[in-house]
Amino acid sequence: MKKIILSLAVIVIFAGYAIYQHANSAPAIVPTTTNTGSQTNQIPVSQTPPANNPVAQQPATSTTPVGSSPTPTPAPTPTPAPAPAPAGQFKNGAYTGSAADAFYGTVQVAAVISGGKLIDVQILQYPSDRGHSAELSQLALPQLKSEAIASQSSVVQIVSGATQTSQAFEQSLQSALSQAM
Repeated sequence: MKKIILSLAVIVIFAGYAIYQHANSAPAIVPTTTNTGSQTNQIPVSQTPPANNPVAQQPATSTTPVGSSPTPTPAPTPTPAPAPAPAGQFKNGAYTGSAADAFYGTVQVAAVISGGKLIDVQILQYPSDRGHSAELSQLALPQLKSEAIASQSSVVQIVSGATQTSQAFEQSLQSALSQAM
């Protein structure tokens, strides 16, 4: 019985608080001008104006004295998106990246560039001294390699379960590609 009374008391208090908040919240006011420009009508934003009210059918404008012209606001200039990198963005050759720590070992790759494009990523070192580390590397590195070649960058998706290896691969490949620029 006490639980029911307590529950009802909480519900009544919550409902009372909601009604209090609703009653004390004032609608936002947007000033609008009539055709004469001398009278300002205020229309609450949260209410829909009547369809037969000519003032309410006007779009909201700033109040400008009669006889003066409003100052035009310049349109914002959109910032141009960065241009995509050209297809042949790298110098031809083979570039060895720095060795990166992958917690359970070291990852080091070499980037092979031909025709200005990344055509191959050679794995020089990878975590292989523990059975599980070797297994993860054998699963993750081919995925990382193909993704890097497809994207023509060192930015690759992290392979689930091989986070440190993926991050070390990305660091080493970025090091190699920065030499090729």
